[in-house]
Amino acid sequence: MSRAVVLAYHNVGVRCLSVLLAQGVEVPLVVTHTDNPNENIWFDSVAELAALHDIPVITPDDPNTPEVVAQIQALKPDFIFSFYYRNMLKKALLDIPSRGAFNMHGSLLPQYRGRVPVNWAIIMGERETGSTLHVMNEKPDNGAIVDQQAVPILPDDTALEVFHKVTCAAEVALNRCLPALLAGKAQLKPQDLSQGGYFGGRRPEDGKIDWLQSAQAIHNLVRAVAPPYPGAYTLLVGKPVRVLKTLLDPQRQRRAAVPAFYCENSRCYAECGDGKVLRILAFEFDGKTMTADEWITACGTDTLPLGI
Repeated sequence: MSRAVVLAYHNVGVRCLSVLLAQGVEVPLVVTHTDNPNENIWFDSVAELAALHDIPVITPDDPNTPEVVAQIQALKPDFIFSFYYRNMLKKALLDIPSRGAFNMHGSLLPQYRGRVPVNWAIIMGERETGSTLHVMNEKPDNGAIVDQQAVPILPDDTALEVFHKVTCAAEVALNRCLPALLAGKAQLKPQDLSQGGYFGGRRPEDGKIDWLQSAQAIHNLVRAVAPPYPGAYTLLVGKPVRVLKTLLDPQRQRRAAVPAFYCENSRCYAECGDGKVLRILAFEFDGKTMTADEWITACGTDTLPLGI
């Protein structure tokens, strides 16, 4: 029986730990995160899954401390797996497993190395992404590929919908390649790092809409940061608006010379910098969710400039 220490979080962590257990891997320790009370915890718990299987769990702020390294070293694992664990692992940890350390990344490497790859793929207008199991080293997301599974990004998919697909892709890829990995027969493929690129983390303020951009670019931003993420935002008559869901409306003709918002016939619209129009399917105005009819009742059908 192979032995693996697992560092994991989020839905990908839950599904990939489940694959290891289903294939008979001994997991003597799970390292995960304490949930942040200021974060929207919409995903499943690795700690709860580990407790269900009587696996010891630790939640260090930094897994690279000498104490944690010593604890993992004493377990003599064959493998270390990282499944959506948020901290980087340093050399002292990566050198412990006798048969290697492996990470599951939420993109088709070498594309979208780095942070929040699902959100970035949508922002950049990609039509495909996936999950990749790869060798871990000290430089993030650049080790040889063990296996990967692609999934489509449909034109109106939100980040949550794509993330669910990527979670399934991670499970499929790991389940497919794990027997060969455990048998020492996995075929590793070096990444061509001249392809793709590295992307950093995103902050809530990165969701600010630039209405001078194209309708497609704005639509991509809205769906990339839609709930449970913080959402895209703007100003309308000096008050904050969260734009939660949009739809391209290529047949509709604009009626203003500058980016503008209006509602009529139970629908709301935003005219963008390229002259094309978005339907605003869901939005919050000054902290309150509003329908098109509620807006018309309260504010009428006037065309209002966006972003001010």
